[in-house]
Amino acid sequence: MMELKNIEEIDKFIDENEMSFFYISQPNCGVCQALLPKVKSLLDNYPKIYSAYINALEIQTVAEKFSVFTVPVLLLFVDGKEYLRRARIVSIDELDDSIGKIYQLYYS
Repeated sequence: MMELKNIEEIDKFIDENEMSFFYISQPNCGVCQALLPKVKSLLDNYPKIYSAYINALEIQTVAEKFSVFTVPVLLLFVDGKEYLRRARIVSIDELDDSIGKIYQLYYS
């Protein structure tokens, strides 16, 4: 999972990848820090999804761009369009099921 540093990098990441996954977080968020390793491990099952970490404190305009009101926020874009959004308390099993369905439909 790479870390993006500005809005331009985010836009380019979406444009260049069929499936883009974003983990929007803040370093001072306990839930964010606990969930991140689980999400990284889950994404290992989906090799065609490119993932990136966004620190909402460093890129404050990310809140406006993606309507982020809390952290963590997990976003999945397919061909430049948002297909999945999860926020705050996230069930890994539910996230896996949702991503799996989208992934299978797109790549089958």
